[in-house]
Parts: sequence; structure tokens; C-alpha cells
Amino acid sequence: MGRAYQNRKESMAKTSDTKAKVYSKFGREIYVCAKAGGSDPDGNLALRGLIERAKKNQVPTHVIDKAIDKAKGGGGEEFAPARYEGYGPGGCMVIIDCLTDNPNRTFGDVRLCFTKTKCKIGTQGTVSHMFDHAAILAFKHDDEDTVLEALLTADVDVTDIESDDGKITVFTPPADYFKAKQALADSFGVLDFDVDEIQFLPKSTTVISGDDLVLFEKFLDMLNDLDDVQNVYHDVEF
Repeated sequence: MGRAYQNRKESMAKTSDTKAKVYSKFGREIYVCAKAGGSDPDGNLALRGLIERAKKNQVPTHVIDKAIDKAKGGGGEEFAPARYEGYGPGGCMVIIDCLTDNPNRTFGDVRLCFTKTKCKIGTQGTVSHMFDHAAILAFKHDDEDTVLEALLTADVDVTDIESDDGKITVFTPPADYFKAKQALADSFGVLDFDVDEIQFLPKSTTVISGDDLVLFEKFLDMLNDLDDVQNVYHDVEF
């Protein structure tokens, strides 16, 4: 079978490991969401949106059901959100969102990622003011005016809307996320969203290269290896 087979096997193992991390992150987030707001997706819009995102990321149904059943049972782990901010290689800005059952451990783990890649962790608010916190919904549609009218009629605060090659992307404040989705569903029926997220968008970008880029990739790999890390946002332009 030789070297070609070994390369393929290692690639498969890496893909499997990556999938396991995605499943774990979604499982934890679904558990926390169901425990906080109820396990019925019809009554917990945040949970419903999260389940839709999980399915789009090919998370198996049994992983989703297990997380919800665990939340129904009461007890279990007590996870809390934690956010860390700082400067990465080349002066780039980074925001890291976590779910943790041990804040001291998580802070230590995240700080180690910073120090091992010559980065500097800051306090809350260090860089977040340089990002816009936005809900983003992208879907196939070719009439921007009709979409905008539907959203404004439903009193959705649309901060921006883009139309490109048959796809509409809507930006709203996070507080209007569910209202926007409901308005779109009422006007256009069930939509298959290409993007359905609340995230931090940088107001500007930092271009890095050379040794800084190598360190940044190492930094991201270290963060993504941490079970407590859910999302990493940055302003890097490669």
C-alpha cells in the first residue's frame, strides 16, 4: 500500500479528529442553550437556530439529541460563557469565545496560547470596540428591495444588506436575529441559509506575512485544540 495509503490514512484521521471537535463544540453549546432556555426548539428560538446550524455542519442527530436529553435531566456540568481578547502576531486583534465549567483552567489554557506564540492577552474591551457584533443571514434570492421591505415592515433594524450573484446577505444587531429570521420565513417561506450566525466582524483588517503568519497559524491551532474554545474571531487578512 505504501506511502500514498499512509498519507490518506493520516488525512482521514485528521478529518475525523476535526469532526469530533466540531461535534463536541456544538454538543456543549446545545446543552447550555437547552438547559438555559428549555429543551423544546419550538419554544426556544435560540436552540432551534443552533440545531439548524449544527445540522448544516453535518453534526449527527444522535449528538444533538444526546445534548438535549442531557439538559432535560438536570444536574450535570455548569458551563458559563467566557470571552478573552488580545493582540496576536503582527499586532492583529483577536476575540475568543469559550464555554467553561472551570474559568481558572480555561483562562490559563488560553493565556498559554498567547504566551507561546509571543502574543498579548488583554482585559475585556481591549479590542472588541474594533469589531461590530452582528447577526448575519445569507441566502439565495435576487431581489434585495423585496427582502429589505419585508424586514423593515417587521421592524427589523437592518444595519446593512448586500446582493451579489443571486445571494442576499443581511446584517442586523444580535438582538434582532430571531425577528429577522421570522420576518424572512413569513415572507419567503423556509429558506436554506448559507450563513446563519452571530459573530464579530472587524472594522478594519491587519495584513500579516512571514514569521507572523506562521505564528498566527500556530496560535489558531492551539486555540482550536482547546475543548472550551467555541469561536475565534480576528482581523487578519492573509
